Amino acid sequence: MTKKSLIFSFFLSFLLISALFAPAEAQEKHAAVIKINDVITPAIADFISRSIEQATKEKAVCLIIQMDTPGGLDLSMRDIIKDIMNAEIPVIVYVGPSGARAASAGAIITIAADIAAMAPSTNIGAAHPVAVGGGKMDRTMAEKVVNDAVAYVKSIAQKKGRNVDWAVRAVRDSVSIPETEALKLKVIDLIAKDLNELLEKIDGKTVEKPKGAIKLATKGLKIQELEMGFRQRFLATLSNPNI
Repeated sequence: MTKKSLIFSFFLSFLLISALFAPAEAQEKHAAVIKINDVITPAIADFISRSIEQATKEKAVCLIIQMDTPGGLDLSMRDIIKDIMNAEIPVIVYVGPSGARAASAGAIITIAADIAAMAPSTNIGAAHPVAVGGGKMDRTMAEKVVNDAVAYVKSIAQKKGRNVDWAVRAVRDSVSIPETEALKLKVIDLIAKDLNELLEKIDGKTVEKPKGAIKLATKGLKIQELEMGFRQRFLATLSNPNI
């Protein structure tokens, strides 16, 4: 074998090995999906945070949070919203499947999404703050908590171009509406019957992220579900106030 042949063989072997151990960037384009069917707790916030990190690392086009929740803890909700708003990739919140709800903290998380969507026969709202454990707050404390929540949801709705008046009413008056009314009032961006239709409907939409605008190319994308590990499932069970 000539010297030139040896060099060529070495180069070819290098290319084959590189292909076998290609980084995540080279994998098939996909949309990452997580499914939240639980109370919003620190364990759920941690799962969402880790999922955003993983989806970003694996070069997912976007992360979809399919959510059905009665609400949860204020601090966990705020952690989730910070992660969504500061994520490098677009984060879509999809209230689904049909029959699901985004109540209380879930409603505010939906409002904070880069794109907010709902399935048919779902509802959103009832975001008035309540004391942990169902106890009562004195009047002064209750006013402070409500005013803080109103200011928070107002700033998020303004940032995302959603219906500020309705967002404030959801907090102050616990109003709740079905998906058709949410779309009409510009609380959400669209209604989709399932994840595949969601990907079709968000295709071509542009969202603003910290590093600039991102135009979504999602039609026909492969869906890759990210699931909780054993540790996260265990912590989610422990932190569920209903157990």
